[in-house]
Amino acid sequence: MERLIGSPARAAPAREAWHQSRATAWWRHFTLPGAWVALVFACLSFTPSLLPRGGPFQGLVSGISAVIGYGLGVAGAWLWREFANRPPRAPSARAWRGYFGVAAVALAASLVLGWHWQASIRERMGMPHPGRAGYLFAPFIAALLFFLLIAAGRGLRALSHRLNTRLSRHVGPRAARATSGLAVATLTFLVLSGVLWDGLISLADRTLALQDTTTAEGVHPPRSPLRSGSPDSLVPWETLGRQGRSFVAQGPSEEELSTFHGAPAKEPIRVYAGYASAPDAERRAELAVNDLERAGGFERDFLLVVTTTGSGWVVPESVEAFEFLTRGDSAIVSMQYSHLWSWLSVLVDQQRAREAGRALFDAVYERWSRLPEDRRPKLFVFGESLGSYGGETAFSGERDLANRTHGALFVGPPQFNTLYREFTDQRDAGSPEVEPIYRDGRIVRFSRRPGEEISPTSAPWGDSRVLYLLHPSDPITWWSPQLLLRRPDWLREPRGDDVVDAMVWLPFVTFWQVTADLPLGMAVPPGYGHVYTGEHVDGWLALLRPEGWTGQKTARLRERLRPTP
Repeated sequence: MERLIGSPARAAPAREAWHQSRATAWWRHFTLPGAWVALVFACLSFTPSLLPRGGPFQGLVSGISAVIGYGLGVAGAWLWREFANRPPRAPSARAWRGYFGVAAVALAASLVLGWHWQASIRERMGMPHPGRAGYLFAPFIAALLFFLLIAAGRGLRALSHRLNTRLSRHVGPRAARATSGLAVATLTFLVLSGVLWDGLISLADRTLALQDTTTAEGVHPPRSPLRSGSPDSLVPWETLGRQGRSFVAQGPSEEELSTFHGAPAKEPIRVYAGYASAPDAERRAELAVNDLERAGGFERDFLLVVTTTGSGWVVPESVEAFEFLTRGDSAIVSMQYSHLWSWLSVLVDQQRAREAGRALFDAVYERWSRLPEDRRPKLFVFGESLGSYGGETAFSGERDLANRTHGALFVGPPQFNTLYREFTDQRDAGSPEVEPIYRDGRIVRFSRRPGEEISPTSAPWGDSRVLYLLHPSDPITWWSPQLLLRRPDWLREPRGDDVVDAMVWLPFVTFWQVTADLPLGMAVPPGYGHVYTGEHVDGWLALLRPEGWTGQKTARLRERLRPTP
């Protein structure tokens, strides 16, 4: 009988060996330290970020977070073994069973908590709650992505080993390992940063450049000589690009402005140079200024220089608000420097935005400064998102802005904006990063809700005013590589009212989560994320301060400029 069933003493090692063989068969390509750190990172990826995300997108975030954690865990274990002078040891089946048990409980708890956090964010932003069923797909998508990326990494390691074997025939083993590792790492970096990344950006640029040859429905070439692309213009209609054609062909007419104000108004001037209008930023700027002068832009009372977003988009609500508040006695000039979407331009088009912003303002200012002082229009600057970065580059500081303009409105500034960072880093003691006060607000001020009083309300604000509009939940404003290893002040201080208190800074994790928020910045209601619809009117009111303006007019203008669903 004992021979048939085996004694307990003999059965235990047999069961252990069987379990060990199963664990080895399934997980021989993974290390337990890496798996533990991957689990921690995957669970932490369900903690809330700035913006709400659905189940599939959460799965992508969690999968990449787990890969980052696995890499850190493997590297940390290797480093410890090197210092301890110990060889790697295969984990026991019991260790793996303990891991799987903890993983099941931890991932289930993270999924439930993550859903509740997402619901809390959506509730703050007035968005419908996420569906539970869709959110359950997150772990499966995360697991699939994790295994695919790990398999890719294993393939690179196999390539390194193969190269190491070949090199060992000619050089010493240490030199072979170092050379093969360095070669594969360099090749991977070049492929990812050069071939793959540049290829994707080039593909996106070419694809969007084709879209630039199209024209939005209902947009037709203007006949008025006050617009670029008209028969009198120096800038041909076909070179303006999709966004430029929409900009010059639309906007309030003289009749609409007169009706709104109940008094005579003028037809606004709109000038634009597209990416195809001239071969470089300097010549596009010169062409735009020449067309501005031709249209009589320097004879108006108000002149606005706009640095576009990446695709050449001019924010319709902002420029129309400027035209309504000035009764059409205005000229607006802008130009395109890229074809890419705004959030992608933030990552790759900073240099072109800088060149465009400086070239356009310098060209306008050079012509404007030659006019007699009593005949110069009031000069303003506007930029949103990456456009604010380009708009800032023509100036060295707050005094330069005040001396060379009558005001500037910068909306949703990226974290790398030079002046924005200077004003924020040197803010007055006690003021938070989400709404800083710089030198008692004498020239530069910040607002999360421009319809309310702009702090500091007790201090005078000069005639030349600079206003930044920003949302605490805007990833464009808060994204920075420093999030990798450093907790920012905006997560150290009290949160903004649209950011949940449960959001905390976590090394590596927070950087990746805010990076993942970037493409979601426009997928939220106005007043949150990177959507500033409804706030430009109040921003321009604070800068222009038109005589005889009333709260009733403000409400009417907001309603008029509200985008149709």
